[in-house]
Amino acid sequence: MARRSGDRRAIALNGNNEMKDHVIERRILLPIRQKEAWDFFSTPMNLARITPEDMRFEILTEHPERPIFSGMHITYRVRPLFRVPMTWRTEIREVEAPFAFTDAQINGPFAKWEHEHSFVGTPHGIRVVDRVVYRLPFGMLGRLMHTLVVKSRVEAIFDHREKVLRAIFALK
Repeated sequence: MARRSGDRRAIALNGNNEMKDHVIERRILLPIRQKEAWDFFSTPMNLARITPEDMRFEILTEHPERPIFSGMHITYRVRPLFRVPMTWRTEIREVEAPFAFTDAQINGPFAKWEHEHSFVGTPHGIRVVDRVVYRLPFGMLGRLMHTLVVKSRVEAIFDHREKVLRAIFALK
């Protein structure tokens, strides 16, 4: 079976009654070089370009055009659900330029959000791998919200991201 460049997986971890970590992983092959991939994804202002418009994503941190670095804090205002504005603060960790970095939520709507970005060279371009491990707060209510709303919203965000990346980098 042929594998699509936009490979998708979303799974929940640990089967006990504790709040679960959820994982979404997406891969897309872009016809670009390592430097171009790094320059695009390591510049915070580009996140606004690939985030769905209805989230009204706004970077509050000064100088979002500067490249990321380990320990960098970025503050956003975003409306992830029901158009309710939230402040989201992340820290950039584990920068391995030009191959990978992780952003982790410090404050925001999730109990946990760790987003690993990897850029793997192939003969056909760069395979961009996004792997997010997240957990919702609020126990049983959080589990219900994940099932009813959050899971599909997170998937839709990454669907949108793939569509926009294909347009930016002229993929068909």
